[in-house]
Amino acid sequence: MGICLSTKSPPRRNHSKRVMNQSTTSINSNSSHRSSRFRSSSGKKEKFDDAIIREHAIAAALFFQQHQQQNGGVLPFDRSTSLRHPPGAANSKRLQGLPRSSSTRHRSVTDPLVPPQQLLNQYSRTSDLLSVHQDVNLDELETNHIVLVHGGGFGAWCWYKTIALLEECKFRVTAIDLTGSGIDLFDTNSIKSLSQYVILVGHDFGGACISYAMELFPSKIAKAIFIAASMLKTGQSTLDMFSQKENTNELMRQAQKFLYGNGNNLPPTAIDLDKMLLKDLLFNHSPAKDVALASVSMRPIPFPPVLEKLSISDSNYGSVRRFYIETPDDNAIPVTLQESMINESPPEKVFRLKGSDHSPFFSKPQALHKLLVEITKIT
Repeated sequence: MGICLSTKSPPRRNHSKRVMNQSTTSINSNSSHRSSRFRSSSGKKEKFDDAIIREHAIAAALFFQQHQQQNGGVLPFDRSTSLRHPPGAANSKRLQGLPRSSSTRHRSVTDPLVPPQQLLNQYSRTSDLLSVHQDVNLDELETNHIVLVHGGGFGAWCWYKTIALLEECKFRVTAIDLTGSGIDLFDTNSIKSLSQYVILVGHDFGGACISYAMELFPSKIAKAIFIAASMLKTGQSTLDMFSQKENTNELMRQAQKFLYGNGNNLPPTAIDLDKMLLKDLLFNHSPAKDVALASVSMRPIPFPPVLEKLSISDSNYGSVRRFYIETPDDNAIPVTLQESMINESPPEKVFRLKGSDHSPFFSKPQALHKLLVEITKIT
């Protein structure tokens, strides 16, 4: 997350190839085909919903008629009205093995739950909103292993949609918990160095972690992708970068709460965010269920690594191919600040994820997935 202090903003220089697109890369003639596909998808979903409603109505009518015949016209209501559709039954072809039921009974905690991947698959089939699985020949890629590094306060959990989509394309995906984040039990207030952090696709403060790894292990990293992330120059800290724009992010200032694990007379050890402001700051376009997940999962951000100045070189850090994904509706790291970092240290190519807030893995998971796959294909 950005820390709002102040210094002068750097001059703007345009060196990078910039790609501005709603969901993937450059705008081209395929947009009309996409529009047609989405209209078609909407029509298919409406027909699918109508079919299910008719199916439920017929089931209810048959059940009512049966009980009238068996019970002298009296229909007992002390249990649920349920019709189970087994896999492979008529009209269930689209669900491919996902059992359904039309039932008035509330789900019990003892009921078997459908695996999340199966639910995601069903969602993609019925709405086509997740039909972004591109034809990927993994043999043609430099590597099929993608490592996801979360930002400040987040954890590996925030990538759950991205992981599912990439794995469906047969990528090998690793989402790590930085020290003191996610389910890592290390005390946030005890973290004193960036060396406890690691590698490859970085979001937010994860950009500094990627930079650190690029300097140490340049030969082990094929590409580095920064998603609304801190992309620093040598001698800069994350605090230096996010302090460049004076008075541009009042919301961030309001949300930040410093924690003093070593006592109030000593420097802060961590930063927490006001839960009441999380949606406006980080998730202004994200689904409510993902905001709820984040509100109970996010942890304080260790402060000393935010102060640590990176030492990076052209021979190591500079030898790794860099790509940047902008999030234009970002309230945590405004796009003006993202562009300032891009101009200061131009990457190979810049993509713009239109309509994304600070957390595109929630607000634009399909578009983010397509961009990640697209970048893996760049030779």
